[in-house]
Amino acid sequence: MREETPRPPLMQRLPPRVRTALAWCAVVAFLPLLYAVTLAKHESLLPVGAMHAGFAATMALPLVWARRRPCAVLAVLLAELLVTVALAQPAERVWPLVPAADLLVCFITATRSRGTGLAAAATTLIVQEAAWHLALLTQGLRVFASGFLALSVLLGLGVVIAWTAGTALRQRREYGQALRAQAELQAVTADRLRLARELHDTVAHSIGVIAIQAGAGARVIDSRPEQARDALGAIEAASRQTLQGLRHMLSVLREPPAAPEPEPAPLSGLADLDRLAETTTAADVRVDVRRQGKPRGLPPAMDRCAFRIVQESLTNVVRHADARHCQVVLDYAPDELRIDITDDGRGTATTPASPGSGYGIAGMRERVALLDGRLSAGPRPEGGFRVTATLPLPNPTSARGRAQSTHVEAR
Repeated sequence: MREETPRPPLMQRLPPRVRTALAWCAVVAFLPLLYAVTLAKHESLLPVGAMHAGFAATMALPLVWARRRPCAVLAVLLAELLVTVALAQPAERVWPLVPAADLLVCFITATRSRGTGLAAAATTLIVQEAAWHLALLTQGLRVFASGFLALSVLLGLGVVIAWTAGTALRQRREYGQALRAQAELQAVTADRLRLARELHDTVAHSIGVIAIQAGAGARVIDSRPEQARDALGAIEAASRQTLQGLRHMLSVLREPPAAPEPEPAPLSGLADLDRLAETTTAADVRVDVRRQGKPRGLPPAMDRCAFRIVQESLTNVVRHADARHCQVVLDYAPDELRIDITDDGRGTATTPASPGSGYGIAGMRERVALLDGRLSAGPRPEGGFRVTATLPLPNPTSARGRAQSTHVEAR
């Protein structure tokens, strides 16, 4: 299923000019409220005073650019605060500049760097304290008066709370970005491991068959040309099968064509086990497949896992075991599928610690672990090698079983 890019918020989908027009409308709508709340004593709401209306507009207009240039708007608001106090305007006129500046400190701290937020908070605190203390001193209030100290603490708390809230928002955003980056990295790593396992499973078996047949054909090309011709035929069949598997695996990495050309499906499930046995038998290792219990359909992830375990085991037998016979047993129990692969080879070359073992057994362990199964691999006392995997079968009527198979399939 193709992943769709999530739609941005409504405001971001609007053209820039429309957003600017909406900002102007909001400020204009805010002007009457600002005009009303900044009335001084002995002033009435009507008739509208031109000087007072101009003062309210001067305080409100910078807010149009607050989102795009918050630092500049904060500087303008602080300058307005100082000028208003210097002009000996009453406190009712200038108090809205204090919460407006605190909100801008919160916004700057949340959207800008840590140093910028800290500088904005410190500058705001210094300017607000200086302006209000100057206003109180001009009114004859003593420095250590209770109201003087209470106002100082209140102004400081407002700035600190704004800076703390902005810091929390910034940290939350950075944490979310870090989680998304980690999830993307884990998804990429999981895809790389999955593709590596699929590539190994697709290629290793066929390359082993090709190597065995090529060696056999080279030895008998002069004395028994018919047998050499059969070896070349087996090499051709294994090569075609490998190409089909690679083409199928790569097709998931790009968009499929509108009208794909039909081709034989690559080996990928237990339904192809007999074909796999025939291919391995062509490499001079006779494979007997036995099924016990009542075979039934498996979830796709479990079906592929079971097939890959058998395929990798047969690859190790062909390449390392020097065996002549191999037996594959599928035992369908009511609650589990048991896979048992034994051979009559040397019994030591396919152990995980052996130099030539590669990543086969490790890959099998990873596949089985994803399905909460068990796997054991090692030499048999009577000779040869044994690989045993047990996969728990989900209950078809159990929602938990269906969710488990769906989760593993997604991975």
